Amino acid sequence: MEWKWKTIIEPFKIKTVEPLGFTTREERVRLLEQAHYNLFNIRAEKVLIDMLTDSGTGAMSADQWGGIMRGDESYAGARSYYNFEEQVRELTGLREIIPVHQGRAAEKILFSVIGGKGRYIISNSHFDTTRANVEYSGAQAMDFPAKGALDFDKTAPFKGDADVAAMERFIKDKGAENIPLCVMTVTNNSLGGQPVSMANLKKVQELCRRYGIPLFLDCARFAENAYFIKLREKGYNQRPVKEIAEEMFELADGCWMSSKKDALVNIGGFLAMNNAEWAQKCRQLLILTEGFNTYGGLAGRDLEALAIGLREVLDENYLHYRIRSSAYLGEGLIKKGVPIVNPPGGHGVYINAKKFLPHIKPQNFPAQALACALYLEGGIRGVEIGTLMFGRRDAKGNFIAAPMELVRLAMPRRVYTQSHIDYVIEVCGSLAKDKKKIRGLEALEVSPILPHFTAKLRPL
Repeated sequence: MEWKWKTIIEPFKIKTVEPLGFTTREERVRLLEQAHYNLFNIRAEKVLIDMLTDSGTGAMSADQWGGIMRGDESYAGARSYYNFEEQVRELTGLREIIPVHQGRAAEKILFSVIGGKGRYIISNSHFDTTRANVEYSGAQAMDFPAKGALDFDKTAPFKGDADVAAMERFIKDKGAENIPLCVMTVTNNSLGGQPVSMANLKKVQELCRRYGIPLFLDCARFAENAYFIKLREKGYNQRPVKEIAEEMFELADGCWMSSKKDALVNIGGFLAMNNAEWAQKCRQLLILTEGFNTYGGLAGRDLEALAIGLREVLDENYLHYRIRSSAYLGEGLIKKGVPIVNPPGGHGVYINAKKFLPHIKPQNFPAQALACALYLEGGIRGVEIGTLMFGRRDAKGNFIAAPMELVRLAMPRRVYTQSHIDYVIEVCGSLAKDKKKIRGLEALEVSPILPHFTAKLRPL
């Protein structure tokens, strides 16, 4: 239904609760030291509001829990697999459906098949695990964000779009034969959870068809993207979100999904495509690394819950609440003088740490310093998307900072209420008053692959 009131209400009733992790400031000082200033090392029960990720952290519905009880745990040919397959095929229209335990497993399998040295994967923006799996195969991950996407203060409806002209120049330069895949990440996670327009998807598809390059969607947040299209793109405001999502998938030759996001489950994913040759090779790797074709590393109950979640996520009352909740957080932070990526994305809000902490140099990880300060101040756990995650050194050993320094406050689905978000806004406002006291960090130990997960740091 159309919601005309200013108050955001959750479109569900709360049936089960779990206690939050209250700590003292003195405890948090000690915990940060023990964790080497890496929030991934903080025990969850010591976190008050956990906004590290929206991946697998949501609350399942009563219907999904019912599906958990109905799950068929047969090793091969389980009924739950066929329910899952039918739901994915109905949504995507793709023929070859391969279950995996989460999105990065799909990436590892796919790029093991199509990647390799001398090849390039082009995208609006790769996220961290996608980039890591592309580069682990020997290929290079190339990003072509829309012009203005890195201007975080500027508001635009579809800052997740790809720069199609820049993509075409790159294809001509490197040769289409060396580019096995184009990936459109919907929504664009690395650049603030920003949506991709249908018009841009169509232009990218047209470009890919012209050069014979398959187009895949990284569709972890496909429903949020479809709802943004409904809200912001001309000609779609009267279309059901389900139809918009199906139109998005019609433009693609394949997709993969971390179903821990918009399928509203705690574990699961899939890889889907029409290329039977690629699918055969992917299934061979699936059996080697994940499990048999009809379970792919998942229990039957997880497949059952995933299939239900793919239907539930397209409920427009839920999507209105979801998108409006992120906007509410963004609006509150701006009022407190905290700069964010504008407009707020679908699955969370990204604080612009480069602008918030200009006194901290990129090599001292301003976004990670801010993330640690948030935990110290109020027990809030976010995640750095900046130089710790994406910084690197060139062949000569010269330090190259990431182009952005962001702290993502991801919103777990159906978990927190408005009062929790008001608390987050209050804590961020408190930090804003004393931000010059926040110190940078230095790295003690950094892995060359996905360093933010295991890095050890200390304050300057």
